[in-house]
Amino acid sequence: MTPSTSATLPANAGWFARAEAWLDDRGKGAWIATMVVGFILFWPIGLALLAYMIWSKRMFSCRSSKRSWTPAGMGTMTSSGNTAFDAYKAETLRRLEEEQENFQAFLKRLRDARDQAEFDQFMEERNRRDDTAARSDMRTDTGPDLPEAGR
Repeated sequence: MTPSTSATLPANAGWFARAEAWLDDRGKGAWIATMVVGFILFWPIGLALLAYMIWSKRMFSCRSSKRSWTPAGMGTMTSSGNTAFDAYKAETLRRLEEEQENFQAFLKRLRDARDQAEFDQFMEERNRRDDTAARSDMRTDTGPDLPEAGR
């Protein structure tokens, strides 16, 4: 069993889900063999499997269980057999990865600049508040006690 299908099954998967994953790992041939065995043992079972294969598009699909890419789109590539195309594909993917890294770095610089601007604005407002509070304290302060006139 390949880890791609069995790893995605939940721990409490039923027997049908496990059987389906097992057959999917082995490809279309396993589905057809199971259907033929179902027809031999009891024809409604084979008919039900045939209907399920048609309904789930397993019967007429051209896809195989062996994928050239992992589900996340990352990982190893298989060769197409054409070296010029493979070189072009590798160069294009390398360029796209480089552009993605540059874009991520650009976004980080933008976030850092925005954070710095917000911090500078906060410090300015705080200093203005402190200056205003200090000036208001100075106005309410009458200074040293002076003797009252007429005493």
